[in-house]
Amino acid sequence: MNCNVGKTDKVIRLILGAVIIAAGVYYNSWWGAIGIVPIVTALIGWCPAYLPFGISTCKK
Repeated sequence: MNCNVGKTDKVIRLILGAVIIAAGVYYNSWWGAIGIVPIVTALIGWCPAYLPFGISTCKK
């Protein structure tokens, strides 16, 4: 697994994940659990959805 998530992308994913989880808690919905996905992809620095398109936001 090569890094394909850059620094700015990681920050956006962490914020978006936190917002999704907060909305799930606020609305008392299990859909907030989806916020874990962008947080995990930001922490590991790899996004499987980028692979088929050959996208990489990492500086090489």
